Amino acid sequence: MLANSSALAAGRRHSVGRRCDGTVLAVGDTAAAECRVERWEDVVVVAAGNVHTATNTGRSHTVGLRSDGTVLATGWNGDGQCDVAEWRGVTAVAAGWRRTLGLLANGRVLAVGRSSEGQCDVESWRDMVVVSCGDWHSVGVRSDGSATAVGNNRRGQCDVEGWRDLAAISAGYLHTVGLRADGRAVATGDRVAGACEVDAWEDVVALGAGSYHTVGATESGRVLAVGDNSYGQCEVGDWRDIVAVAAGSTHTLGLRADGTVVATGNNDDRQCEVDAWSGIQLS
Repeated sequence: MLANSSALAAGRRHSVGRRCDGTVLAVGDTAAAECRVERWEDVVVVAAGNVHTATNTGRSHTVGLRSDGTVLATGWNGDGQCDVAEWRGVTAVAAGWRRTLGLLANGRVLAVGRSSEGQCDVESWRDMVVVSCGDWHSVGVRSDGSATAVGNNRRGQCDVEGWRDLAAISAGYLHTVGLRADGRAVATGDRVAGACEVDAWEDVVALGAGSYHTVGATESGRVLAVGDNSYGQCEVGDWRDIVAVAAGSTHTLGLRADGTVVATGNNDDRQCEVDAWSGIQLS
């Protein structure tokens, strides 16, 4: 059972991929330096700050976890979301709008960045094994498969306390999706766009939540998608041999077993121009 992708990340206007040699590729808008990863080395996990698509949004940041447990960050740092240079012993990272989370080996979680809605209030979290960031909320899975969430809950996106047997979790703009160990998916939050309509999904091994859509890779290598399709971000029906997915605000990435990447959706900032990528590999 795969958890959230460690090799692909999709933001509001950019895409990031980790190659098998520990280097990192990025395409898309780089006005805030979020694509300046060309000097990164020894990276095992990548994350991209996402934010819902609106006229007043777009700036983002990119985070990379190195094999020695240190963390790199580049891009927009208006709320200190890139202030991770002192972090040590990190085993996983997540990036949301204006913030970054770091999971420690002991199950505790570090957070930097905007906390106006309580999304960085993770000091009490214990025994965590997976973390994810939405726009205004943060979610995590404990070692016992249960879930927890903090931050804005105006659409019920933090109502995860009853979830059990989780292997992965992903937070979007106003919704959260979880992957159970049996390959079924659960969702909570805003249902207007259909991003929570995952009850019928089976044999899922990886998933991702965008702003208004949700994608999942199945054991057979096919991809499922629900929710808003205004930019074609859900047009994944012909994808094959997919082992991981990442959902940006309005675009979707898929990692093939051969290390190449496919993309669909909004390409206004060239965030879908990944055809030349190769050697992208899960940690």
